[in-house]
Amino acid sequence: MTRNLVSVIIPTRNRATMVREAVESVLAQKDALYELIVVDDGSEDDTLRLLAAYGDSVRILRRERPGGVSAARNTGIMAARGEWIAFLDSDDLWLPGKLRAQLDYFKLQPDMRLCQTEEIWIHKGRRRNPKRYHAKPSGRCFERLLERCLVSPSAVMLHRSLFDEVGLFDESLPACEDYDMWLRIGCRYPIGLVPKPLVIKRGGHGDQLSATLPALDRFRLRALVKLLETEPLDAGQKAQTVHMLRRKAMIYASGCLKRGKPQEASWALNLAATAHEETGLEPTISQKWDSAAVSDRPLRP
Repeated sequence: MTRNLVSVIIPTRNRATMVREAVESVLAQKDALYELIVVDDGSEDDTLRLLAAYGDSVRILRRERPGGVSAARNTGIMAARGEWIAFLDSDDLWLPGKLRAQLDYFKLQPDMRLCQTEEIWIHKGRRRNPKRYHAKPSGRCFERLLERCLVSPSAVMLHRSLFDEVGLFDESLPACEDYDMWLRIGCRYPIGLVPKPLVIKRGGHGDQLSATLPALDRFRLRALVKLLETEPLDAGQKAQTVHMLRRKAMIYASGCLKRGKPQEASWALNLAATAHEETGLEPTISQKWDSAAVSDRPLRP
């Protein structure tokens, strides 16, 4: 580990043009000591040829068999030499001063081990304003993290020791792996915020996971179950997690029933019922499932 060095990790697959723009936005960072690692997850386009032009400015790690974004990030983490880790999705961009602003934040807040910056959202080439419920948290925010993923991988910087404590990204989750990671960290530590928009988050293109994977809530439910089974939650956090699991399961089950997928709905509700049994709470969610099955009407959250 090199003290004060930031290891910047860009995972990518078949995004030659976009990853080149992402790399350029990192190389434009000034007044910060960093190494840039691009993990190519089995690309079949011109990604490797374009990255080779950067020479020693970029460390290229090649995965011959695609393993997904979690596997790519984990490959970068394990190869990183820096004290700090920062991620950049290959379709996003950093604005100048992003790394310096976060390093300065950690100097002023030496007890903090993770912080993120604000973002500018661009969807299909047009700027969009986040909703109020998307406001990024600061401090102890576990309950808000349960509701939705409020930490952006492209905006975050964290101390590498956190991975020794909470583990790497879960490669069994094809999506919502960031939701899972920030919950594992957020149940232990506060999360810092640099209140400046220093990341351009670009969305709306067809190869995003949200566009290619159906039923993302299924993976959020899996993350919540894993949180209950494996993480050192206190009594309050456990109750909050069970409550959110119930709520998300009901919403997911309702959608499954509307789409004619009763078995999937049953799976979701059984997860919630099991959580209730483990925490000594009455599994009323099972009773609601039985009623819905008899009446053949959608469950309401």
